[in-house]
Parts: sequence; C-alpha cells; structure tokens
Amino acid sequence: MNRVIVHIAAGVIAALACAIAGAQTPSPHAISIPRWFVESFLDFREDVADASRENKRLMVYFGQDGCPYCKLLMQSTFTETRIVDKTRRSFVPIALNLWGDREVTWVDGLRMSEKELGRLLQVQFTPTLLFFNEKAEVIVRLNGYQPPHRMDAALDYVAARLETKQPFADYMQRAAKESASPTLHDETFFMRAPFDLRRGGSRPVMVVFERPNCASCDELHREGFRRKEVAALIPRFTVARFDPSSHVELTAPDGRRTTASDWASELKVAYAPTLVFFDRGTEVFRVEAYVRPFHLASALEYVASGAYRSEPSFQRFVQARADRLRARGETVDLWK
Repeated sequence: MNRVIVHIAAGVIAALACAIAGAQTPSPHAISIPRWFVESFLDFREDVADASRENKRLMVYFGQDGCPYCKLLMQSTFTETRIVDKTRRSFVPIALNLWGDREVTWVDGLRMSEKELGRLLQVQFTPTLLFFNEKAEVIVRLNGYQPPHRMDAALDYVAARLETKQPFADYMQRAAKESASPTLHDETFFMRAPFDLRRGGSRPVMVVFERPNCASCDELHREGFRRKEVAALIPRFTVARFDPSSHVELTAPDGRRTTASDWASELKVAYAPTLVFFDRGTEVFRVEAYVRPFHLASALEYVASGAYRSEPSFQRFVQARADRLRARGETVDLWK
C-alpha cells in the first residue's frame, strides 16, 4: 500500500479521534517517541514492501510504560543528530506498545494484538528493536537499551546490508569501540577449569559471556555483582564465564564437548555481557541486554525460584517483584 495514502488515512483517523475524544484519548505508544517514527496500519508485510520501495528497511520498536531503558533510548540515543539522520535516511521506524491492544499483522499473515505479538516473539526486555530485510526476515534483534555508539554501528550494519557478509557480533566487536578494561574481570564464584557444566547438580547454571574492552561488562562486575541482593542469589547457581572468541574447551550442560567460541556461535551470542541460564541441561532464560542491578537481581530470582516455569513473561515477573518489595515498605528504583 502506498505510504502516502497510509499517512493521509492515519492523519484523518487521528484527527477524527481527537475531535471525538479530545484530550482524553490515550497515546497508543507506551512512551513518547520521536515524531519522525511512522504511523502505519501495522501490516508488516506491507510495511516491509513499502520500505523496500523507498530503498529503506523496516525497524520495529517495542516499548512499555515506566521503562527507564526506553526513556533513555528515546531521550538520549534517538536525539543524537547523526543517529536521527541515519535512521530517517535508511529505515522506516514503527513503534509498538508491549502491552498494547492495537491489531498487527505479522509477516506470516497472522493477526493479533501488540501484546500477543510480544509474547509470540518472546520479548523479555524493553526496548527491543527488530530490523527486517526485504524478505520480511528479522536479520538483527537488539534486546534492551543501546547507547549511541552501539546504535550507530548497528544501523550501519543493517543499512549496508552486511548480514550476508559477516556475523553481527563480529561486526559489532570491531565497529563499536569502547573505553573499557582490556582484560576480563575475575570473580571468586566463577568455575575453574576443567569446565564441565554438568556439575551444577540441583542448581541451575549461569553462563556469562563477556569480552575485553566492554564497558557494560566492567559495569556488571563493578556494580551488578557487588549489589547485596545479587550477591545473595549467586550461590544458588553454578557460574561459568567465557570469552565468546576463546577456544577453551568445555562440556556443555547437555553433555556435549565443544569450545567457548563454537558454543557462543551456536547460541547466537551477539551482545556482551550475555547471561545464559540452564536448568537440568536446558536453556531456560537469558539476559542479552544492558540491565541495571535491579533487573539483574530480578533475572537471578526469576530462574533460581523456578518462576520461569509458571510465568513466561519476565516483565510481568519484574512488575510483581517490584510490587512485593513496595508492599514491604522498600523503595524500588528500576534504574538502580
């Protein structure tokens, strides 16, 4: 469908809605987004085709109310001139509310609400950004907040159509340079060689993938692992740490012999640090996004308590945990 027609139709509909409901009409988005994001009928088959005709690619954003990471992305990353210019030049950006009720049509033709699509795609962290190629395939998925230098590099990768030439993780390691420690940090609770990840026994296994020169990895050790509630949960796990480019040998939780680099590639580890959780030899959850200590502690409790078995939505678990803490009189700051 011609995007001009879509814009006109959307504008007419919006105008009529405002005339009827006035200031009472709620925004369909969970958090304020830039005006240069596109309104469409949310049929991603048409959106991909329209973007392709403009020699652009589709970018879909999931956000939610009260998300400090979404706020930072919109008010920091998506206000930098070079990122705004690059996004508007090469992409058609569309915003979705993780808990929204607007109808969307997925690339396979199935119709559902925004929140149902979030469940289908297992969106566990917000913001989440999906980038599509011309075949309506998701070629890059960014889970969680992306600082400007990482977003800048990711946009370059997708805009230049590099997905057929090199893996995204390899590209980002080279292109998204950071001022950070050139060596990996160590922790007393990290497993020592030989790395047999079947040794967890009744405890779940947490595997930390991190790289040198990674500012978020530095922060994980400086703040995340030092936080009292995080430190209290770590003994409930068997914890191993690997550099995803290392050739160190290991035995995976399912008993297979492999190397850290081969395993990281198999697991599609593209972000550092990534925490992958296993229970009884099977992956049950992962954190592959920038998180502050509150969400790190929530992730550990989500797995250690077994809550993931009955509550598939990590976001709902986080909300319930925050409510419990507030009920006990504790101050909850999602950014701390």
